[in-house]
Amino acid sequence: MINSDRNGFWREAFAIHGSVTPHVLPYVGAFGLISAGISLCAWAIEKSFDIRIGLEVTPYEFAGIALGLLLVLRTNAGYDRWWEARKLWGGIVNQSRNLVISGLAYGPADEKWKQDLVHWAAVFPHSARASLRGEKPSSEVVALVGEQAADQLAASDHMPGYVAFQISQLLQDACQNREMDRFAFLEVEKQRGILIDHIGGCERILKTPLPLAYSIKIRRFIALFLLTLPLAMLHQTDSFWLIPVVVMLVAYPLVSLDQIGVELQNPFSKENLSHLPLTDICVTIERNVLALLAAQQVTQETASTD
Repeated sequence: MINSDRNGFWREAFAIHGSVTPHVLPYVGAFGLISAGISLCAWAIEKSFDIRIGLEVTPYEFAGIALGLLLVLRTNAGYDRWWEARKLWGGIVNQSRNLVISGLAYGPADEKWKQDLVHWAAVFPHSARASLRGEKPSSEVVALVGEQAADQLAASDHMPGYVAFQISQLLQDACQNREMDRFAFLEVEKQRGILIDHIGGCERILKTPLPLAYSIKIRRFIALFLLTLPLAMLHQTDSFWLIPVVVMLVAYPLVSLDQIGVELQNPFSKENLSHLPLTDICVTIERNVLALLAAQQVTQETASTD
């Protein structure tokens, strides 16, 4: 993911990687060619039949303002989805840490139990990422819980739910064996439940795109505006051949804003621009929870030595 900085104006102004420009250039070129054809036909008709062709430019000024507002609303709707997804993953980060901290602090002293809890907690974000992207469990999952458990995870109907169930089983065993008091069990179980709430929120975003009727209406408005714009410019310039250039200059920001709205609809897919850096987030969570386990082991060894 590319981060903006205060000194990167020219670099980002002409950047290709991470830009919607390669995606919209074919549409911009198509509108330019169509406007050139319209200009040529209008020129031929006026020369042959002495008929003045054209539209008033004033309605297009008002239509352009309305179209700009619609595109801003579309872009904001896409950004709201992106930002909500980022907040949900921020919650996954925090709840994973809280679950492990509470489990290590109030759970059994058994090292095997602690290791299993931490490893399954580290697997949760990896499984959530794979589930949202329609992928199989990654190599990180195999390294944490073994190949057999990773295969069982891959065969499950809902991978994050399977991981949450494994964590719940560990907590229940600790509570039933009276190695974890009931209050601590309820607190850690609450953290586990919130993890499921967060992944449920992500799935809601993934499976509920913006209404198709909304997208159709905006794109139809853009097409009508740009296809008829040459008629409003026929007698606004001395050269017919400047019309396609102006139309392309107008088409580029309009189509780009529409495409940005599309790219922001699914913040989880690697195919979309500016998708969330889920892999980096998962690696961060795994590193953090494993570090907590290592820190407690060092603390216990120091205490036993003293």
